[in-house]
Amino acid sequence: MPVSEPDDAGLPAALAEVGVDAAFAPWDDEDAGFAEADLVVIRATWDYTLRRKEFLAWCDSVPRLANRADVVRWNTDKSYLVDLAADGVAVVPTELVPPGAVPDWPDVEVVVKPAVGAGSRGTRRFAPDQRALAESHLAELHTDRGLALVQPYQPAVAAEGETSLVYLGGVYSHSFHKGPMLGDATSGPYLAERLTATTPTAEQRELAENTLDAVAARFGLRRGDLVSARVDVLRGADGRQLLLELELIEPSLGFGQTGPEAPARYASAVRLALSAL
Repeated sequence: MPVSEPDDAGLPAALAEVGVDAAFAPWDDEDAGFAEADLVVIRATWDYTLRRKEFLAWCDSVPRLANRADVVRWNTDKSYLVDLAADGVAVVPTELVPPGAVPDWPDVEVVVKPAVGAGSRGTRRFAPDQRALAESHLAELHTDRGLALVQPYQPAVAAEGETSLVYLGGVYSHSFHKGPMLGDATSGPYLAERLTATTPTAEQRELAENTLDAVAARFGLRRGDLVSARVDVLRGADGRQLLLELELIEPSLGFGQTGPEAPARYASAVRLALSAL
């Protein structure tokens, strides 16, 4: 988005207050001068899911990118959930299903989604007696997008939604609640987010902290190297908090659901990244 999303409108002014000259530019603008910038920070590159190969090539071409290009490459594919589960993070159970493979369908409602996607596009929910529809959707994803994910549906998402915890420079900043966006087998997904400010529980905070610690260990970086991160969690069927999604690329950060101190914290996170160069 040429000037990012509306929530980000105050970021250039917040950065200017701490001596950082910043401006928005589309990632595919060849005249933007990304190579000459002291730091390039990704914000609303929401077309990357349809242009992933091109986008990742651009990331590799930027000398000083936040978050790092290797982190971005990993986070653009939801296979990262399996990696984090192997690292000991409590994630929504996830099975990776490559083209031609048959998943181990659980005998419960399931969610079938593309490994590369955003905004619930391509994500569908199926009851146990809708196996044929689920298999058809899986085949469509394999044809259009390749690798897909099958997950047991978490009932709390419809009743409670999910909680997003925002970290800036590796430090907790604020949280907001997102209402359900998921469609069923016949309807499309509800793509409009309903956001409200919230206070996370201690269990949600611990899960989010564990998630960022696992990322830092996996990539050999400090949490402060992550200019922004959003950790989306929900209550699983067994009552535990589970990681639904980790956004290290272009997350909405919910500045509209918090006060002016959050953009100021974002500016400090950018200053921290600059000082590390």
